[in-house]
Amino acid sequence: MEEAISVMQRYEVKYLLNGDQTAFLLDRLRGRMELDQYGRTSIASIYYDTPDHRLIRASMEKPEFKEKIRLRSYGLADQNSPVFLELKRKANGIVYKRRKQTTVTEADAFFAGFHMLKNDQIGKEITAFRDAYKTLRPACMIIYDREAYFEPGGDLRLTVDFAPRYRTDHLTLTHSMAGLPLRPRGDTILEIKVQQALPLWLSHILDEGAIRKASFSKYGEAYRLEHAAPAVTLMGKEKKPCLIPSIQLPLPRTSFS
Repeated sequence: MEEAISVMQRYEVKYLLNGDQTAFLLDRLRGRMELDQYGRTSIASIYYDTPDHRLIRASMEKPEFKEKIRLRSYGLADQNSPVFLELKRKANGIVYKRRKQTTVTEADAFFAGFHMLKNDQIGKEITAFRDAYKTLRPACMIIYDREAYFEPGGDLRLTVDFAPRYRTDHLTLTHSMAGLPLRPRGDTILEIKVQQALPLWLSHILDEGAIRKASFSKYGEAYRLEHAAPAVTLMGKEKKPCLIPSIQLPLPRTSFS
């Protein structure tokens, strides 16, 4: 059965937090926001791009309009478990998402041109995106362990991503949830998602914790790290960062968090 929510339009604001700021924020949220029913969930997304990385290079130039496409799973997938094909666009600060529930097998066939999505508006938009870029292929996998919070009775949602990581090999949602670190150990990525302005009480918490807005793209940072000069030890050998292992079992999920 397809997910109930397939279209979303909202503002998304990002913040980069250290460990102390994360602990402060979560403490101050008590009594105002609630952790959703899934608790902490490992999320993996494969980002598709052209062979010359056209999509991410354009996005990193910070245009008024940018777009990307990804295949997302909540926990480790198998070939036929539910995953979500998402088209994400951002224009003038507003994020627009379209997504379809599918499987890894169907998604592979879709990008190879052998599978058609349902011929509704969302299916047409995602298919048109694929056809416009023609040579889309798996380019990068982003993984993190997410806690999602919601405001009872309101539209405010907040997510905290722990241990953000990436890899550019084994680009399948069925392999593992392991990857190389995107941020220093203990850092998290906060995203606030709201359809209107931030509530005053939340603005006060952010000010008190010296939590400032940051322009940050997980895929963009992975691309930057992959194309930076390799770290070299005193022995003249390339220094390999430690792999962050998978720590969570598959969990079903249908929300946009």
